Amino acid sequence: MIAPHGGTLVNRILEGRERDTLAARAESLPAIELDAWGLSDVEMIAIGGFSPLEGFMGRADYERVVGERRLASGLVWTIPVTLAVSKTQAAALQGDVALRANGAVVAILHVSETYTPDKTAEAQQVFGTTDSSHPAVQRLQATGEVSVGGRISVISRPTPATFLPYRLDPKDTRRLFEERGWRRVVAFQTRNPIHRAHEYLQKCALELCDGMLLHPIIGETKGDDVPAAVRMRSYEALLAHYFPKDRVVLAVNPASMRYGGPREAVFHALIRKNYGCTHFIVGRDHAGVGKFYGTYDAQRIFDDFDPAELGITPLRFENAAFCTVCGGMVTAKTCPHPADKHVSLSGTRVRELLQAGTPPPPEVSRPEVAAVLIEAMRKPAQV
Repeated sequence: MIAPHGGTLVNRILEGRERDTLAARAESLPAIELDAWGLSDVEMIAIGGFSPLEGFMGRADYERVVGERRLASGLVWTIPVTLAVSKTQAAALQGDVALRANGAVVAILHVSETYTPDKTAEAQQVFGTTDSSHPAVQRLQATGEVSVGGRISVISRPTPATFLPYRLDPKDTRRLFEERGWRRVVAFQTRNPIHRAHEYLQKCALELCDGMLLHPIIGETKGDDVPAAVRMRSYEALLAHYFPKDRVVLAVNPASMRYGGPREAVFHALIRKNYGCTHFIVGRDHAGVGKFYGTYDAQRIFDDFDPAELGITPLRFENAAFCTVCGGMVTAKTCPHPADKHVSLSGTRVRELLQAGTPPPPEVSRPEVAAVLIEAMRKPAQV
């Protein structure tokens, strides 16, 4: 089994007497109210998805991640994981602080320091832009001026109400892979329904690996993304009809999307390493948004690191489409025919067809997947 990033799978969920003692103190502590993004970060830290992080970054880790894509220890890490508050709130924070969500105490933050981040430098170096139309830059600009660093101790992990069969923590997926005897496990990151091009990449990867972790993000995403509940139904439909049942594990990823392009591609790979995966699919414009990143920038960034220090192997794929001459799914690496022989629709056109109740061509989308999406668009109140 592949080692977690940094060598140890973090667990910041308290139990027993230690948990009871902190829970009793929590009501009298100063508090920070978490939004959905902050809550997902707390969960990912607590279950080891963000190993080796044990809490929110202090200044040393933050500044080196922004400037050098490494933690203060030198370990590769590409995305800051920070907790922002206002200057007024920061002035009152020291020692232990309660982290609340929806009014209930979720965790204790053991404050080690507060500091003022350079948001302009962070936006430019991490996301490649200071343009507020980028969703992560927009959020960064809207959060408090001060960051609070320190380890967390979760005393009351929120009980999930959705996707219960698929709520697998890193310790769970690792145990499952071991039980199945999988030594080479490929992960596929997604925040979209899976169409034929994605399916092709996954099956190519499965020819090389023992199994696949289909790992959709269900944390915060853009408002115009397909809702997680709809996406999950589409994944279930695809797996039921087109994949061997013993070769794929579907599990949800509680993290939130940063839309950070190349840096987030590495971040996503390291998360899947913590879940026990040895390989990671990187396709066209991974974690991209708008036109902020080049088509294959998210693949090239992996060349900046020694493979041994990443510890997970990227599988790089070009854009795929159905070729009417070849009679199957292809990429530019395998097909000699011009683009007019490829069945390919823009995302806008696919949405137009689905909204009209018309399934896209079967060369673009499996009919079972299209049926799920059409039903959801006809009954938005049930999404």
